Amino acid sequence: MGEQLIVGVNGAAGRMGQRVVVLVCQDQDLKLGAALDSENSPALGKDVGEVAGVGPVGVTVQSELTERVDVIIDFSLPDGLVKISKVCAERQIALVAATTGLTPEQKNEVLVASQTTPLILAPNMSLAVNVMMKLVREAAHSLKSSPNGVDVEVIERHHRFKEDAPSGTALHFGEIIADEMGQTEHVHGRHGRPGARPTSEIGYHALRTGDNVGEHTIVFGMMGETIDLTVRGHTRDSYVYGALTAAKYLAAQGAGVYTMADVLDLN
Repeated sequence: MGEQLIVGVNGAAGRMGQRVVVLVCQDQDLKLGAALDSENSPALGKDVGEVAGVGPVGVTVQSELTERVDVIIDFSLPDGLVKISKVCAERQIALVAATTGLTPEQKNEVLVASQTTPLILAPNMSLAVNVMMKLVREAAHSLKSSPNGVDVEVIERHHRFKEDAPSGTALHFGEIIADEMGQTEHVHGRHGRPGARPTSEIGYHALRTGDNVGEHTIVFGMMGETIDLTVRGHTRDSYVYGALTAAKYLAAQGAGVYTMADVLDLN
């Protein structure tokens, strides 16, 4: 085994952060070097392994990064991501940014880090979702000249605790489709009597139910036939495995912005 990649986890006490901690500790190529959370987190000062339910791992939850790490994996909140991106920029630490729900201003702040360090800012870390994005682009490209037009709807389901809607992944699917097919209107749900549906719009529908970890369906509706492309996450670990794959890729890159398509060689 070669030298291990030292990983820091931002948002380590959260649901996703805890799973990152567990799976980093199980990966022989990785070593957990730091666990970060907000300054008012009740987990501060505790062994992050105890917080994650796997027993002590010798790394305590802190609010500031004091250890040396090669890469940070962020599953926190928008403000937390902005904060750690500035640290990564200053110390030239690779950053895998998996937090969604950023405002345009926050996104721009995070992107500044790419001037001095490698950065992945992805709407979704799932390997399956990123393959699906390529399939959706190919479908949109092939269907854009359909003689009777194509109606596109994006349906997403997530757990009741998710705070942003539609999901960043759903919006990214819409961007991919509009880039290929030219839709100019993005409609979030419908009610009342909006009239006949124009083909110039993409409809988004966000469902929040129970503990659903993530499900996206892209509907291409035509006269006489329909294509449904669906990807489902069964556990949160699917996002973590993608983030770990991204971390390994990113640690070998120079400063700049990279995508999961780069990681998976989907370009």
